[in-house]
Amino acid sequence: MPARAPKEIAQVAAATGAKKTRRTWDKVLVSAFLAGAYIAFGGLVAIVVSSGLDPETWGTLPTLFTGATFTLGLVLVLVAGSDLATGNMALVPLGAMRGKIGVGDVAKNLSLVLLGNLAGALFVAFFLAVQTGVIGDASATGTGGLTYERLASISEGKALGETAWQTFLRAVGCNWLVCLAVWMSLAATTVSGKILAIFFPIMAFVAMGFDHVIANMFFLPAAIFAGVPDLGWDDAALNWLLAGAGNLVGAVVFVSTSYWYLFLKDEPEDEPEESEATAPPAERG
Repeated sequence: MPARAPKEIAQVAAATGAKKTRRTWDKVLVSAFLAGAYIAFGGLVAIVVSSGLDPETWGTLPTLFTGATFTLGLVLVLVAGSDLATGNMALVPLGAMRGKIGVGDVAKNLSLVLLGNLAGALFVAFFLAVQTGVIGDASATGTGGLTYERLASISEGKALGETAWQTFLRAVGCNWLVCLAVWMSLAATTVSGKILAIFFPIMAFVAMGFDHVIANMFFLPAAIFAGVPDLGWDDAALNWLLAGAGNLVGAVVFVSTSYWYLFLKDEPEDEPEESEATAPPAERG
C-alpha cells in the first residue's frame, strides 16, 4: 500500500485528532500514563547510553547518541498506541480547525493528557530510574555514578542554564520537529516506515538541546529524586510551564495551522473517517 500524500495526511490527522476527544476520561488518562512512561523510557536509555562519554574525547557525539536512543520513546507511543500531549497539541486543534470538535474538547483533552503524561513520567523517574539504582546518586561509583553525572548535566542545563526566553524558543523548535515526526508517521503504512519517519526529527531536536515538556517531566523529577543539588520543584514547574507553552506554539502555529491552510482550508469535509479497528497503530493512540 503506497504512502499517503501530504493532503491525505492532513485529512487523516484531522480525523485522528477528533477521535482522540471521543473516549472516556479514564481511557484517556491510562493512555496518557503509558505515553509519559514511554517517553521516560526513552530519556532513561538516552542517559545510560550517553553517560561517561567525555566531551574532550567525544566532542558533540554524545548528543547524537542521546538523540538516537531517545527516539525509542516516540516509537513506543506511535506504534504501540498511546496519548502524548505534544503530539495531541497538533492533531486535536487540527480537528477543531476542521470543525469536527470544539475548543472545549481541545482544552479538556490536552489537560487530561498532560496529567496522565506527568504521572507516567514520574512513575518511571522514581521507581524505575532512581529506586532501581540505574540512576545513582552523588556518592555512587561505577555505572550509577556516571548516569548520575549525565542526568545532573542534562537537568541543570535545562532548569538552571537557560533563560525563560531560551526555554520557550527551544520548546517551539522541539515540538515543531516532534509534530512533524507524528505527521510523517501518518504517511507510512508499515511499522518500519513509521519508525524511519520518527527517527530523524526526534534525533535532531534532542541533539540540538531543544525542550520537550514531557521529557522534562522525566529528567527534572529524576534529578530531584536522585539528589542533584540546587534543583527544586519550583525550577521544574517553571520549566514545564515555559516548555509547555513553547511546545503548544510550535505544534499549533507551525504544524496544525500551516497544513490546515495548505491542504484543508478550502476543501470540503468529505473525507471518510477511518474506524478505530482499521486505523494504523499511530492513529489509534
